[in-house]
Amino acid sequence: MPRPLRDRFDGHIAGFGTGSGLRVVVGHWHVSPFGAFTDVMLQGPDGTRTLVAPDPAIADYVGATYRFDEVRVEPVSCAIAPVVPPAEIGDGGVLTATLDLAAGALTATVGIGGRTGWGRLLRWVPGPLAAAPAWLRLIDPVAARVVRGVHTAGAAGGGRREFYGVRDLHRVVSVDGDDDGVDLGGLRLLAPPVTFGFSSAPAAPSLARVTTTILH
Repeated sequence: MPRPLRDRFDGHIAGFGTGSGLRVVVGHWHVSPFGAFTDVMLQGPDGTRTLVAPDPAIADYVGATYRFDEVRVEPVSCAIAPVVPPAEIGDGGVLTATLDLAAGALTATVGIGGRTGWGRLLRWVPGPLAAAPAWLRLIDPVAARVVRGVHTAGAAGGGRREFYGVRDLHRVVSVDGDDDGVDLGGLRLLAPPVTFGFSSAPAAPSLARVTTTILH
């Protein structure tokens, strides 16, 4: 029996909610079958799901993998830069990096904080194991119990299987920006969970270091 085709995406996923009711998931990929790119998934307060992708090929691939009510091909740019030295923020937190995002009518500056407890634990898992589909299938029931709405293995569009291997996790501590002139209204939980695919990002706003594998 031939081995399934395997597409790997290595990079970061940021997920957060906003005071305006917009929920945002950013895929910032350093390595992928399409090269480096960023795509943005948005879910409005009315539940409408929108994909913003930088070119038609990426829009077609992502649009066939997840569920959207609208797909837009528009310029998308994203950059993550460290804050040196880290800056103290309210409630004893710390700002370690910023993520600057522009995706069509959406612009945002996202503040990235320190590593979470889960992030410290995940860094102990060897890289090849952390991204292995067999391992991610095994731990999926545990992940779903520990973090509501989150899965590490599941079905993607077109009869494919998808696996999320999280390697590190940092807090998102702030967001400033607007969507088509409407202020985002500050940072909120990513709640309720987004419904683009079989898994949501965690409710607690976060930036995850991720290897995603899709098997055809």
